[in-house]
Amino acid sequence: MRMKKIEIIPAIDIIEGKCVRLTKGDYTTSKIYNTDPLEVAKSFEDVGIRYLHLVDLDGAKAHHIVNAKVLEKIATHTNLVIDFGGGLKSDEDVRTAFESGAAMITGGSIAVKSPEVFESWITSYGAERIILGADAMHGMIAVSGWQEDTGLELIPFVRAYLEKGIRRVICTDISKDGMLEGAANALYLQMTQELPDFDLVASGGISKMQDIIDLQDTGVAAAITGKAIYEGRIRLEEIAKYNLQ
Repeated sequence: MRMKKIEIIPAIDIIEGKCVRLTKGDYTTSKIYNTDPLEVAKSFEDVGIRYLHLVDLDGAKAHHIVNAKVLEKIATHTNLVIDFGGGLKSDEDVRTAFESGAAMITGGSIAVKSPEVFESWITSYGAERIILGADAMHGMIAVSGWQEDTGLELIPFVRAYLEKGIRRVICTDISKDGMLEGAANALYLQMTQELPDFDLVASGGISKMQDIIDLQDTGVAAAITGKAIYEGRIRLEEIAKYNLQ
């Protein structure tokens, strides 16, 4: 049975205020696609995109929010619903993100290393505003820019946070990220079958529109794509047509 159409969520990754993409989270592979993230965001909004995944890569490396001004600029000049992540480690970081216009924030490493802090955000801001970032390699959670294996199994880790109220999870299969070789469909199908009702967002590997269409049978709610758009493998016109269907 074919599931309902999933939401396409473009990603904008920021280094030094510029729109970039990495491969498998490796900063040495950084490639600049546009020096004006707002221009990119507006181009997404123009084709009917509603949501944006904005990642502060400088913040991820510095372990605190760095590109709040970029977030504020996009939030002020578009109507996109922005999910912001990258280096959010303290209550002050989260407060800054929300004050700068984020509708939601994503916590990844913090959910592993300081679960009590992450859980306090769920309590303070509500589960609808806090997203769990679950990055995995071979079914195991990895953190700190994917450099550190935690020894935690993906599905039990996610299940524990669903029990604490989390309702939306972004799962990136690290082996797929930036490779343009297709998404981790088998993994996502396993997650939606084994875990209780929640919104699973697929991330990593999408190379063409057919990859997104194929994901619909896995039960994911949305798919994040970045490199495929920037490399011209998915054209904005295709997304506009998809959104109108």
